[in-house]
Amino acid sequence: MSMKNRSLVSINDYTREEMIHILDLAEGFEKEPHQNLLNGRVIASLFFEPSTRTRLSFESAIQKIGGNVVGFSSAATSSVQKGESLKDTILTVSNYSDLIVMRHPVDGSARYASEVAPVPIINAGDGANQHPTQCLLDLYSIRKTQGTLDNLEVTFVGDLKYGRTVHSLVIALCKFNTKFHLVSPIELKLPSAVKRHIKEANLQYEQYTDFMEVIPKSDIIYMTRIQKERFPDPLDYEKVKNAYILENSMLAGAKDNCRILHPLPRVNEISTDVDTNSKAYYFQQAQNGVYVRQALIAAILGVK
Repeated sequence: MSMKNRSLVSINDYTREEMIHILDLAEGFEKEPHQNLLNGRVIASLFFEPSTRTRLSFESAIQKIGGNVVGFSSAATSSVQKGESLKDTILTVSNYSDLIVMRHPVDGSARYASEVAPVPIINAGDGANQHPTQCLLDLYSIRKTQGTLDNLEVTFVGDLKYGRTVHSLVIALCKFNTKFHLVSPIELKLPSAVKRHIKEANLQYEQYTDFMEVIPKSDIIYMTRIQKERFPDPLDYEKVKNAYILENSMLAGAKDNCRILHPLPRVNEISTDVDTNSKAYYFQQAQNGVYVRQALIAAILGVK
């Protein structure tokens, strides 16, 4: 299958087979992360919104396979501050790069960029919409810990309304006969547009406000932080900010194979006493991002 020169804006852009292909390539990069594949090609890293793991793992991935990185880590250091449009930024940067990785605070911005850019775009997060590369590394982490992606019970906890990582992963897991457990405050339930994917796949989902009820059922517990920056009204954030906190003692009845994932950064939704539990996998999950992003870049630039 050819992914060469194709943008990745939404996880919907990939079939089940294409997602698995990226995960298989990532396994190879985990075994041999340093490969001189890009021969000096240039990837632009345009982060209009703050990032630690996504930006640095992309840059690490690029450098480990022989590429060069240009770009910015904040809109404040770009010509956006002077009033430059997104279109003009994308068209200009396309002159300097073979591929653009972009994070932007506006929903739909990555799709727009892919429509105007002469080079492929990888969406590194567009507002509260999607985060497809995080989704791929989440799938990789699930497959690595469970040995499969099929027929699992996956619990999502926290901010399901604004959580773009949740949206992408739910949509992807609809291709793998997943049973979904959705735990959130009423104000932060999974959007109906995302639930529609579950319904169209004829899969089961249940919604909860009680977290403890679902822990014994879960193969994967996907924790998320309540995202203060997404709330239009700060008072609404204050009402729900400490809605769910996972503590080590709560995992006593969990399945042996259960693993805790989190896209990070965490605030206080996972107590630090969970870190030493064998079920905690969120830091390894972040490491997996390098291998998956290496695979993705290599596939899009046609070197793998």
